[in-house]
Amino acid sequence: MQTTRPFRFAVQSFTAGSAAAWRAKARMAEDLGYSSFLLADHYIGPGPALTATNHPIQELAAIPAIAVAAEATKTIHVGCRVLCVDYHQPVVLAKEAATLDFLSGGRLELGLGAGWLRGEYDAMGIQFDPPARRIRRLAEVITLVKAHMGPGPVAVDGEEVRAGGFEGLPKPIQQPHPPIMVGGGSRRILELAAREADIVSLNFNNRAGVIGPDGVGSSSPAKTHRKIEWVRDAAGARAADLELEIGAYFTFVTDEPRATAAAIGQNFGMTPDEMIHFPHALIGSVAEICEELLGRREEYGISYYTVNDSVAEQFAPVVGRLSGK
Repeated sequence: MQTTRPFRFAVQSFTAGSAAAWRAKARMAEDLGYSSFLLADHYIGPGPALTATNHPIQELAAIPAIAVAAEATKTIHVGCRVLCVDYHQPVVLAKEAATLDFLSGGRLELGLGAGWLRGEYDAMGIQFDPPARRIRRLAEVITLVKAHMGPGPVAVDGEEVRAGGFEGLPKPIQQPHPPIMVGGGSRRILELAAREADIVSLNFNNRAGVIGPDGVGSSSPAKTHRKIEWVRDAAGARAADLELEIGAYFTFVTDEPRATAAAIGQNFGMTPDEMIHFPHALIGSVAEICEELLGRREEYGISYYTVNDSVAEQFAPVVGRLSGK
């Protein structure tokens, strides 16, 4: 992976407020210079099922919300970090993704994931298969998506995904397909991302099926280096072409970074210094965060960061200083 790849920044949103507010969020991200405006892919609302997962509420379904965000904007990429393949019939998903890219003028970033939030599966009545089977299904969905968006007839006959006897339409504007993002925290999923994706998203290992200390602990600097080694080894000759992305879940633009880091770090058994340098955290003044990001790009090769929409405006000066550099 090249450490000199230009920085890119994305905004991820879970809430809408109103239809007008949703469109305004997408336009704000575009106006502030962010590269991408993203959702996640979750469906259940408030209640004991979601509470048990510690996951935030997502108000909107991803695919129609992406379409509206694309219609409200002109240049920013739109997409999902990431679409859970178990929630979507594969051919339908491929056609919807191609349609989004076609209608947006080639602005889709196609994030695909194997699923992990067990409580949501249970609440929706979807079988939660073992990791190996979910990841195999994801791999076959990626094969189907590429075949659907490519030339000629679809012919996929896998263990989990079977489709054939037709050509996929429409063809996406971006060829051979929109950039595909795949990621996670386990070796198996990251190796798949290294082989098949354009963007590798480094995430927690969410083996517990909920958000909590186990996942956070799986993303220390040392463990993040190990994840990148897995990616590099599996990618082989593709390694230099891969873009590394990471979610900055703990982003605070502040002139009191140590106090902020201490308050957050105590929840995960981290010192203030450990929290400040935690790969999924960006804590400090604009200048301090810029310095930290430049150091991390040199150390890890990570150049693509996603922040929550709640901090998009405060974080925008960082975007302005580093985008394209």
